[in-house]
Amino acid sequence: MRVAIVGGGAAGMMCAATIAEEYPDVDIFLLEKNASLGKKVIISGGGRCNVTTGIEDIAQVLEKYPRGNKFLQSAMHRFSPIMVYAWFEAHGVPLKCEDDLRVFPVSNNGKDIVAVFEDLFEEKNVQVLYKHNVQHITKQDTGFVLSLKDQEDLEVDNVVMALGGQAYRHTGSTGDGYDMIEQLGHTITPLAPSLNSFLTKESWPKTLSGLSFQKATIFVYGQKKKYTSTGPFLFTHMGVSGPAVFALSSRIAFLEYDKETPLDIRIDIFPDMAEEKLLEQLQQTRETSMQKTFKNTLPHLVAKSFAETVCQELNIPLDKKNADMSKKELSRVAAFVKGLPLQVIGRGAGDEFVTAGGVELSEVDPKTMESKICPGLFFAGEILDIDGYTGGFNLQASWATGNAAGLAIGK
Repeated sequence: MRVAIVGGGAAGMMCAATIAEEYPDVDIFLLEKNASLGKKVIISGGGRCNVTTGIEDIAQVLEKYPRGNKFLQSAMHRFSPIMVYAWFEAHGVPLKCEDDLRVFPVSNNGKDIVAVFEDLFEEKNVQVLYKHNVQHITKQDTGFVLSLKDQEDLEVDNVVMALGGQAYRHTGSTGDGYDMIEQLGHTITPLAPSLNSFLTKESWPKTLSGLSFQKATIFVYGQKKKYTSTGPFLFTHMGVSGPAVFALSSRIAFLEYDKETPLDIRIDIFPDMAEEKLLEQLQQTRETSMQKTFKNTLPHLVAKSFAETVCQELNIPLDKKNADMSKKELSRVAAFVKGLPLQVIGRGAGDEFVTAGGVELSEVDPKTMESKICPGLFFAGEILDIDGYTGGFNLQASWATGNAAGLAIGK
């Protein structure tokens, strides 16, 4: 049997590795248009490679996928985060689970993860074809013919499409597989960037660039459907970013917003404290330091730079003393920090880690990843209409679907 795996990212590499280890008699052709494998894998997690998640309960893991969670059930149970962890350690890469339950190589080097596959492919004689760009795929009675740019055609029995989405275009994930997949009879759902930062209309976040909060609740304001996200976030020179923002951006991936039609959001930087309780604390702080300026006592609760921004946004003079602060002004401060109003006018350029949308899942067998429309055609990874939050969930989905496709092809 001859198998062509199109795409040398996480899903493609795991699919090839699974077939090579489980079914050594299969001839595997791994086609990668770059000069090396796993470019996006290497840069994930800031170059450290967030391999998977430390969450062990599969039901909890599946909750981290706004799209595709039901489809992933079978593949996730057969190649769970625990199993992925064990697989990489068995292949010579020690892993560690950090406090936030993200899993990384102990070396903090994503290249070590890709090296596992490179070594395995050399040992198992997997034919890795670099700089091979697939232009067209033709289904024939006996299999498939892959037409390659500046290369001879390749005839195989089965094809795995593991091309990735449109995120991180400089790594090769340019979405050029969508047309080929549609030509083979499949539907591509609407596409949108996910896990991006927010660009805001307001300029004041720039003055706080780098200031982070370990826990805040961000919610979309004024929409028919309520969207919220709780977690760490930070101000940037263009707006806001961080895990809580990424998760929210994933949920609203298909909402349209720009300078003409901005998206209203609110940020509660004290999500575990009721507004009334916060007001009490402000009043107590005021009463213990009546002759101090309000902006210099507010840092008991928030960072000094943020305290000055609050005063400026609420038109409270920076030299105003606590003795002159009215309860109404303190109430305005409490309300402001419990719901910082911002208008989002765009998605952060270059921050799209994942593509929302892809191959319509109802057209794919969730147990085997095989097409229900075109026998012998399989899918794995981000090309599918599956995406997760930040924290190792997208790589986990790629490992799991790649493994499922590999096992099915071998059988």
